Amino acid sequence: MDARAHLLAGQVIPAHPLALDKDGKYSERHQRALTRYYLAAGVGGVAVGVHSTQFEIRRPEHGLFRPVLELASRTIDEELGRAPRPFVKIAGVCGRTPQALAEAALARELGYNAALLSLAIFREESEADILDHCHRVAEVVPLIGFYLQPAVGGRILPYAFWRRFAEIPNVLAIKIAPFNRYQTIDVVRAIVEAGRDDVALYTGNDDTIVSDLLSPFSFECKGRKVTRQIVGGLLGHWGVWTRSAVTLFEQIEKERDMTTLNRQWLEKAVTVTDMNAALFDSANGFKGCIPGVLEVLRRQELIPSNRCLNPSEVLSPGQAGELTRVSRAYPELVDDEFVAEHRDSWLS
Repeated sequence: MDARAHLLAGQVIPAHPLALDKDGKYSERHQRALTRYYLAAGVGGVAVGVHSTQFEIRRPEHGLFRPVLELASRTIDEELGRAPRPFVKIAGVCGRTPQALAEAALARELGYNAALLSLAIFREESEADILDHCHRVAEVVPLIGFYLQPAVGGRILPYAFWRRFAEIPNVLAIKIAPFNRYQTIDVVRAIVEAGRDDVALYTGNDDTIVSDLLSPFSFECKGRKVTRQIVGGLLGHWGVWTRSAVTLFEQIEKERDMTTLNRQWLEKAVTVTDMNAALFDSANGFKGCIPGVLEVLRRQELIPSNRCLNPSEVLSPGQAGELTRVSRAYPELVDDEFVAEHRDSWLS
């Protein structure tokens, strides 16, 4: 499979959560079921070992980084062996250069197509040092760049950084997730002005998913107007209600072909953001974002608990009620019936 072409075509890519039982132990059975759920929902890829999978899987006391990546890759291969189709496997890679290089090598060994490269560890380093790090990792595995919002550990990376990042040949895509419109535009303009029409743009802005996917971004490059589209999403939000997310994305793809935008899409954009506010716990600075995702999956009985490896990561006060509210208010954007119909086979 040509991973670059697949990403450029636009895909729904959920960030894969971690399944723990009621005692906080890793459950392979439920982890496998989640992977099967995403494939059955019709996604075009998954990202494993990323924020939603919990960075703590790398800690020696847990020792879960390799087992989680290995199980996901094997499960994907098994499922696609029965029903082949293009699919991209993305591994989260983080840490300083020695750690990132080791994780990238493991991802390649396990059959992953690309690495989503977190730069959160680099708090004070120069942009030149960070770019050198990116170049080195890209020598091991194709890269998906990652602009992470400062509220959850990222740092501001200006236009000039992304313009130079675009010069790395082995970059396949960029996940744009600063949760900031100015910074989102910086990334798109940098890619356009670098002439990298082979780099796919993906939204990670869970607060503005629909708007990102519908907006044309136009800039001048070498004396002509160039318009780029954010073609897909790599999103924690899409780790739940995934079948409905695929349906929504397919509708958005059709809408992008229209010459005028139906005003109902502005309403839909607000609806999805309202759901994300509950899911990601925006009212409390995103403290409950991982437990929020897990709670939805727990309610659907896909996993046994909403526990995290970090015991301090729990639902915020009132978050459970907000999840109930949005699920009832927007039934067309949940997929409880789909999950209930197939859950037993995924868990078998």
